[in-house]
Amino acid sequence: MATLDVRPRLIDALSVLRDRVDAARFPLPLRGAARARRNRAELLAQLDDYVIPRLRSPQAPLLAVIGGSTGAGKSTLVNSLVGRRVSEAGVLRPTTRTPVLVCHPDDLHWFAGPRVLPQLARVWVPEQDDGGESEYAAGDGLGRSEYGVHGGSGGAGGHGVRMGQGPRTAHGFDGGHGPGPGPGQEACGGGELGAAYGYGYDHGHEVGGRAGGGGAVGGVYGAGDGEAYDGAGGAGGGASGVGLKGHAGLCAAGDGGAPGMLTVRIETDRALPSGLALLDAPDIDSLVARNRELAAELICAADVWVLVTTAARYADAVPWHLLRTAKEYDVTLVTVLDRVPHQIATDISGRYAELLQRAGLGHVPRFTIPELPESAGGGSGLLPATAVAALRDWLERHAQDPVARTAAADRTAAGVIASLRSRLPALAGAAAAQHAAALRLAGRVEEAYERAAERVRQEVAAGEVLSGDARAHWRDHGLDGRSDELLDALTHGLTSLLTCAVQEADERAAEAWRRDPAAAEVSLSAAAGAAGAGGRLGVIVRRWRRCLEELAEEETREARAGQAGERVGSVEPEESAALLATALLGGRRARTAGENLADLLGAQTALRLCDRGARLLATYLERALDGERERRLAPLDQLTVPLDQQAELIAALSVLQRERQTGAERQTGTERQAGTEKGTRMRSEEEREMAMEKEEVSG
Repeated sequence: MATLDVRPRLIDALSVLRDRVDAARFPLPLRGAARARRNRAELLAQLDDYVIPRLRSPQAPLLAVIGGSTGAGKSTLVNSLVGRRVSEAGVLRPTTRTPVLVCHPDDLHWFAGPRVLPQLARVWVPEQDDGGESEYAAGDGLGRSEYGVHGGSGGAGGHGVRMGQGPRTAHGFDGGHGPGPGPGQEACGGGELGAAYGYGYDHGHEVGGRAGGGGAVGGVYGAGDGEAYDGAGGAGGGASGVGLKGHAGLCAAGDGGAPGMLTVRIETDRALPSGLALLDAPDIDSLVARNRELAAELICAADVWVLVTTAARYADAVPWHLLRTAKEYDVTLVTVLDRVPHQIATDISGRYAELLQRAGLGHVPRFTIPELPESAGGGSGLLPATAVAALRDWLERHAQDPVARTAAADRTAAGVIASLRSRLPALAGAAAAQHAAALRLAGRVEEAYERAAERVRQEVAAGEVLSGDARAHWRDHGLDGRSDELLDALTHGLTSLLTCAVQEADERAAEAWRRDPAAAEVSLSAAAGAAGAGGRLGVIVRRWRRCLEELAEEETREARAGQAGERVGSVEPEESAALLATALLGGRRARTAGENLADLLGAQTALRLCDRGARLLATYLERALDGERERRLAPLDQLTVPLDQQAELIAALSVLQRERQTGAERQTGTERQAGTEKGTRMRSEEEREMAMEKEEVSG
C-alpha cells in the first residue's frame, strides 16, 4: 500500500494536518456548524485512535471492534469468540457501559499504553487460569484478579476480599494486613507495588485501601496491574480492581466503581490468537449520549469493523448509517446477522444480502448466527463454538496471515486518508463561513460605533455639552462664578453625551445581531457590561479633565514667565482650564470663552492652548468609544477562528496528498523494478536451460 511506503514523511504530514483540525473551531450557530463539529471530532478520533498509531506501528495486532445496535448480541458474540465470559451480557439495556478489549497475553503491551484510544484510562484484568476464583479476587461479582487487590465492602466496588498477611502475588502487592473484610472496615495493604503493566518494577509505596470494592486507595493508590499514583484518598475500582488517582472518592474505575474517568477494561486470554484483539463497544443507538459517542470513537479505532445486527432490526437506519460510512471510508468491514430463526434463516439472509448489494456492499463478508437458547439475555453468555466458527476463522486468518493482515489494516488506513480529500475542504469551508459570519457581526458593531463617534463630534461642535447646569454655570462665570463648578458641569455633560451615544450604538448593533442567525448564541449586552458603561466613561472623562487642567497650568505658567502684564500674573490655572473646556465643548454657544482666554494669556498662547486641548479631547473621545466597542467585540474575539485557518487546513491537505502521491510513485517504481528483475532472472534461466539442452544434443 502506498500509505506505508514513505511512512515517516507521511506521518509528519498527518500530524500537521491533525493539529490544524484540532485548532478548528465552529462556535457560531451557522447552518452546517453542528455537522462540522461532529466531523472534526470524528476526524480527530480516527487520526488519533487509528491512522497515526497504525502507520507508526504497522506490526501491531489487528483490532476488530464489535459494534451494533442495542440488544444485537455483541457481548455474547465476543464471549463466544473468546470461549469464556469476558463481557457482561444480559437483558438490561444498555449492558455494555465500559468497553472491553480482549487480546492474547503476548499482545498486552500494544494496548497497555496510549497507542490507541489515548483518552481512555486502562482497567486491568489479567489472564485467568483458575476460572476466576483467585484468593485475591476483586469485588465485582466476576471474581478475578491475581494482582492482590484489597478492599472493603463498604465502598464503591462491592464485596470485600481476603485480608490479613499474605504472600506477594506475581504482579502486585506484597501481602496485606488489617482488621478484616467486614462491611465498611479498613483494609490496609503494606509493602511493594509493581510498576506499570505488572512487569514487576518496585516503587515501594504503601497502599491503603479504604471503602474500595476492587481497588487499593489511600495516600498512594495502586492499580490492579501494578501502577501507582500519588494522592490523598480516593475510591476503589470495580471489576478490574483498579484505584485511579483522586481525592476523597472523586475518581474510580471499573464496572462496580464510582463514576470517574472513561475507561476501557483489558482482558487477556490465550484462546485468542496472537495478532488479534477484540473490542466490545457500547451500543451505537444507546439512550445515553456518552455511550453513543464512545461507540463511534471506538469504531474509528478499528482495523476491522464487525457490525452486528439482528433478524428483527437489520433494516434499521442506525446500522445502515454506519454501513454507508464504512463504504465511504473504504474500511475493512464484516457484518453479522445475529439471532436469525431457523425457519426463516434463508429468507432473511437473502433479503439482507440484497440490501447490501443495492448499497454497493455486496463484497462485504456476511455471517449468519441462528437464534439459540444461549442468545437470550441472562443466559450463559456463550454460544456453541460451531455458531461462531466461520467468523472466528475469518478473523484468525486475517490476523495470522501477514498478507491478509497487512491488507486489512492498510485498506482501512488508506480509506480514511483518502476520505480527507473530501472531508478537509468541507471543514475548511465551514471554518471560512465562521470567519465570514464573525466579520459580519463585528462589522455591525464597527458601523454602529462609527456612527456614535460621528454623533459625538457633531454634538460637541454644536455645543450640546454646554446646556442645562453647564450653561447656567457659564452664565454665572462672568459674574464671579466658580471655575471648578463649571468644570464639574462640563465633565458631567460630556459623560452623559458619551453614555447616550454608546447606548444608541449598542441598540443599533443589537438590532442588527438579532436579525443575524450567527449571533443567536452570542450576547452583546451581557458581554459588554452595559450597566457599567456610564461608570467607565465617567472615569475616562475625569482623566481627560485632569490632563486638561495640567495642560492649562503649563501654558499659564509659560505665559506668566513670558509676559509682565498684571492681568497675566493674576490668572489662576483653574480659570484657564474652565475657559479652555468651555471653548472646546461649548461650540457656537461659547465664542466668548476663546476671546476671554486670549485676553488672559495672549492670543498666541490661547491659540496654542486651544489646539493642544482639541487634540487631547479627540484622543480621549476616541479612547472612550474604542474601549466600549472592544468590549462588545470581545465575545467574537473569544469565539471566532482566524482567517488563515481555512488556508492552513487546505495547505496541510495538499502536503499530505503530495506525500501520498510520492509514495505511490515510489511503490510503482519499486514494483516495476522488481518486475524487470524478475523478468531478467527468468530470461537468464531460460537461456541457461537452452544452453544445457544444446550441450546435451551436441553430446
